[in-house]
Amino acid sequence: MKNLIFCVLQFILFFVVFGAFSLFPPIHIQQVISTTANDTRSFIWDGLILSLLLAIVILVIEAVRGRIRKAGPWTTAAFVLSTIVGLVMSFGFKTVGH
Repeated sequence: MKNLIFCVLQFILFFVVFGAFSLFPPIHIQQVISTTANDTRSFIWDGLILSLLLAIVILVIEAVRGRIRKAGPWTTAAFVLSTIVGLVMSFGFKTVGH
């Protein structure tokens, strides 16, 4: 039960980091996906990268504390689920019209 609660909290944390840093990118790492005569569609990697770095830091802390076997799969599941939900909600995707 405790692991499930921490998984939900980590999901919320990863989701918020992914969304916030996709809207307000501090590093401005972008990749153009498509360009048409009317608009340019790009993906901003900042939110996803910072969310991944946060997940790695949490996993390292769990490994140092010796809880990686119990908590590691839950943390990984929270990160993967937040990434999937964020991408479905189009976090990081930006369209600029000309």
